Amino acid sequence: MVTGRLPLVANDSDDPVLAPVFDRFRDAGREVPVLYRTLGNAPAMLKAWVDMAWPLRSEPETDRGLRELLIMRVAQLTQAGFEWVAHWDMAVHHGVSTEQLEALAGWRESDLFTDEERAALAVTDELTTGVEASAAAMDELARHFEPGPIVELVLTAAFYNCVSRTLRSLGLEPDPGDERLAVMRSGTTAASGERSSGAPSS
Repeated sequence: MVTGRLPLVANDSDDPVLAPVFDRFRDAGREVPVLYRTLGNAPAMLKAWVDMAWPLRSEPETDRGLRELLIMRVAQLTQAGFEWVAHWDMAVHHGVSTEQLEALAGWRESDLFTDEERAALAVTDELTTGVEASAAAMDELARHFEPGPIVELVLTAAFYNCVSRTLRSLGLEPDPGDERLAVMRSGTTAASGERSSGAPSS
């Protein structure tokens, strides 16, 4: 595992701002993730990060599997390897099939995705490769989802674009030998720049 461009905060740090975040992992007998130990160099920023990331992961009305599918698509489009690897098992656990992940680069031509998934993926693609989702893509999303879920899906795609760019800039990478990276790289687009990785268990 590449530890990135910044020093890692010690796993046993007793910083009063970091402790509530780190204790979530330490109390479970787990190592604090590398991403959090990196962001922990700015404790208040790590707190702000998890205050957004954790509710976005656990509290929305929309299906967790659908949101994990969007996270995987963002990781694929941005070539954020750490994000892709970190969320693979979560996506599968929440109902995304391995076949869908393998077909994700060509989702428009695949029959493995529902109309709801396709509408959400279209918004995710446009938001990731450009600055915003088009009116047409948002109108199609509104055919399948109420306003609250639309906010959840757009925020998921937008936030994980932030995750990808943070991870890549900080040099956080997965094991380069992980076979799942070959699936991710099949979806390289103009948004990805050079093929490198970077992403966490955000």
